Amino acid sequence: MYELTVESTFAAAHQLNNYDGACEALHGHNWRVQIIVQTEKLNDIGLAIDFKTLKQALKNHLGQLDHTYLNQLPPFTEQNPSSENIACRLYQQLSRDSALQGVKLDRVIVWESENACAAYFEK
Repeated sequence: MYELTVESTFAAAHQLNNYDGACEALHGHNWRVQIIVQTEKLNDIGLAIDFKTLKQALKNHLGQLDHTYLNQLPPFTEQNPSSENIACRLYQQLSRDSALQGVKLDRVIVWESENACAAYFEK
């Protein structure tokens, strides 16, 4: 089994509704996102998928979040834009992205700071 990881970043503001603490106030993060894909086979030139393709797919999806107020974007108008929910949303979007054809999206990891992250994956 082969596993590849790429990462990128985006900057966005959010607030956690019904949270008892400072994070209920509007604040921002420089988020770091990692995606991990897996495959059992390599193509005829020895690649699982081109890193450039992975990076571009991630960049395209993060572009929708970059420099926004996350609470105003669906589905975060209905649910908190927590690291957990952001990871899940990105996983759902990327798992349907035709650019990732030939590999399985294993997980999405969203870092809101250098020492705190949440991951989403499906069994």
